[in-house]
Amino acid sequence: MLCFNKEQKQEMPNTNHQSLTEKYAPINNICLMILAASALTAMLVYAKVVLLPFTIALFTAMVANTITVWLNKKFKLPKYIGLTITLILFVSFIFGSVLFISSSIESFMNSANIYSQKVTDALDWLLTTLQKRGIKADEALLIEYARQIPVMNMIKTMGGNIFSLFSNAFLVVLFMVFIFMGKQQQESNSFISAIEKNISYYLIVKIGVSVIAAVLVWIILSVINTELASMFALLTFLLNFIPNIGPSIATLLPLPVLLLQYGFDLRVLLALLLMGAVHFTIGNILETKWLGKSMDLNPIVVVGSLIFWALIWGVMGALLAVPLTAIFKMLLERLETTKPIAKFISGKKQK
Repeated sequence: MLCFNKEQKQEMPNTNHQSLTEKYAPINNICLMILAASALTAMLVYAKVVLLPFTIALFTAMVANTITVWLNKKFKLPKYIGLTITLILFVSFIFGSVLFISSSIESFMNSANIYSQKVTDALDWLLTTLQKRGIKADEALLIEYARQIPVMNMIKTMGGNIFSLFSNAFLVVLFMVFIFMGKQQQESNSFISAIEKNISYYLIVKIGVSVIAAVLVWIILSVINTELASMFALLTFLLNFIPNIGPSIATLLPLPVLLLQYGFDLRVLLALLLMGAVHFTIGNILETKWLGKSMDLNPIVVVGSLIFWALIWGVMGALLAVPLTAIFKMLLERLETTKPIAKFISGKKQK
């Protein structure tokens, strides 16, 4: 018969409790991470009105600070002058974009009757072609379908969506002012500096290649006198921030307007081919050369992050998906518990 003294009897429950805690520790950690992720997602959704302008201001401040440091080193300009120049450029871009969009939409709507006639002519051509090949088509039904195509409403909605992107410009500028004021007082942190360096470099390169793409698309569309060329150029600039999907959408967006203006003309095909070549060259040559794997993100995670941030913050969420995911990855790398998740996000093999 086994006998235990009092000390042994007290140690046994403690030992069992300790072993159970160690056994279920991974499950507890997973449950806590799920709860934290759910709470964070809910906060991002409900605080969108404030968090989205703040995030845009934060990223803009990162870029502005990097440009300011470069101007200071290169031209010995004081920091406050560099920040002022960057702020003026940002505000000018916002108001310039709004003016371009409004003038383009007004010009397009003034020509609505002409485009309606072109739709009718295109239908006549289609019916004639079908009849020549022995295919019977209901003319009244086709005309009814053509009338139901909401091209004008689509153009208005597209312009309205762009306006909404810039509607919080004042709030963004206000946040930027407070961020710059805080930068003057806070001490430098190596981790924050690393985030700022990586994100600002990515954004500066993206802004640069997006400007090149937008200018080239504007030249291509302007040469053939396409309506809304300025708006499509601005959309190209914005959509270029969405990896893989954005450039494809930007290439096809002018197609309805081109068909309304020129019908099935060689100029339409030429414009699409040239815009496709621009996006292919910029995406596969310039960005690959300048960016490389600077964000260090798994391609599958990039697609998943695009869907997640688009659901949370809409179009702006998709535009900011890559830098936001990169920041979360860098935060997860700092904790031992979440390091495996960070490795999965970066596509590194688990050891």
